[in-house]
Amino acid sequence: MATILDKLRLDGKVVIMTGAGRGLGRAMAIALAEAGADVVAAARTQPQLEQTAHQVEAHGRRCLVVPTDVTDSGQVNALVEQTVGEFGRIDILVNNAGGATSGYGKDLPDITDEEWRVGIDTNLTSAFYCTRAVIPHMLRQGGGKIVNISSGYGLRGGRNNYIYASAKAGLTNFTRSLALSYARANIQANCIAPGIFPHSQEMIQMWRGAQYIPVGRFGRDEELGPLLVFLCSELSDYMTGETVVIDGGGLAGGHAPTGLAPSIPL
Repeated sequence: MATILDKLRLDGKVVIMTGAGRGLGRAMAIALAEAGADVVAAARTQPQLEQTAHQVEAHGRRCLVVPTDVTDSGQVNALVEQTVGEFGRIDILVNNAGGATSGYGKDLPDITDEEWRVGIDTNLTSAFYCTRAVIPHMLRQGGGKIVNISSGYGLRGGRNNYIYASAKAGLTNFTRSLALSYARANIQANCIAPGIFPHSQEMIQMWRGAQYIPVGRFGRDEELGPLLVFLCSELSDYMTGETVVIDGGGLAGGHAPTGLAPSIPL
C-alpha cells in the first residue's frame, strides 16, 4: 500500500512551468524535479532557462527549454505541441508567468490603454492561452492538474494597483471556473496566492524589512515548492477550485499590511 509520502511523488509526470527562468518559477521547477517530474521550462529569456534546466537535471530529471512569450498565443500553442512531441503527454500546467508591469503605482487617469493591455495579458491572458492549449491533451489523457500562481493582491485591493490586482483577481475566478467546468473530467485546478517574496532591495525597503508581516520575515522561494508539489500530486485529487494563501499570516493579520502600501500612513 502506498504511503502518504509515496503519493506526493510525481514520477513519470510531465510539467509545463511558465515563468521558469528565475525566482519563484525556478524554485518551483526544482521542487517538481525533486518530486520526480520532468519539466518543460518556458519563459522569454533563454540563458535563465538554461540555468533552471541545469538545476532540474542535477536531480536526475529531464528539462526541455522552450523560450516562449506567453502573451503570444501562437508561441504558446507551439510550446504545447513541442512538449507533446518530446514527452507524449502533459500532466501538469503551472501558470506562473506574470508580474508588475508599466502602469503599476500610477494614478488611474495616468494609465494608458497599452499599459492596461500589457498588464492584463501578462498576468491573466497568458494563463488563458496556456490552459486553452493544454486542456485538450488532458482530456484525452483522462485528467491533469492546473495550478495558477496568483497573489495576495488578487484577494484585496492595493493603492494605485489597478492592473496587477485586477488581473490576479481574474486569475482566481478563472481557476474556479476551470474547476467547475472540468471537475468530472478528473482535471483539478487550484490557485496559489503568495505573499511577499522579494527579489530586489527595493522590495525589501518598501516592506520595511518584513515588520508588517506577522511572522516577522519575508517568504523564501523554496517555501513555495512543497505546496505546489502537494497540489500537483494525487493527495490533492479531491481539492479543486481553491486558492491557497502562503504569506506568513499577512492576510490573516488584520491591520497589516492594510492596502498593501505600508509606506503610506494610514
